[in-house]
Amino acid sequence: MKEEKNILKILKETKKSIKNKDTIKLKELSNQTIHTASITQDPDNVAIAVIIYTLSKIIERGYYQKNNKEVFYAIDDLIKSIEKKEEYETNSNLQKLRDSIQKMSGGIKEYIQDVFRKASINKASKIYDHGISMENTAKLLGITMFELAIYAGQTGVSETFFLEPSNVKEKIKIAMEMFE
Repeated sequence: MKEEKNILKILKETKKSIKNKDTIKLKELSNQTIHTASITQDPDNVAIAVIIYTLSKIIERGYYQKNNKEVFYAIDDLIKSIEKKEEYETNSNLQKLRDSIQKMSGGIKEYIQDVFRKASINKASKIYDHGISMENTAKLLGITMFELAIYAGQTGVSETFFLEPSNVKEKIKIAMEMFE
């Protein structure tokens, strides 16, 4: 995992935000993680961003029960494995966290799976917005380029990158590469 200190800080803030049912803060934390993931293209960072965003959606729609401690235990285990730099345990704990989110859903398992899928597509659009290719972004999040293209087209993500004046140097670089 890359950017461990940042991810640890985000996971600790995630726990507080879940306790407070602060969906806005959770979405901000997810976006911060996506920014890091765009730079490092680390699948673990992407997975954490998707998980945090999914939690925000579950809480936002009222499906999260305050007495569900499995999510907190899974986050604690994930934090410990990252602190100890245990890569295998970190991957295992990421899966454990996903599983605990699906368990808390009870009778709405299909809904949670749909939220995970939509969260992946949403976060893919954010990575794509950072200038990572559509193909690499789709692979990183395990979605199809078609799904990403449809979402990016609906949200205008692809246009934002090319119309934003702050990316002039990057745009010139891309244009020059097109003519090589």
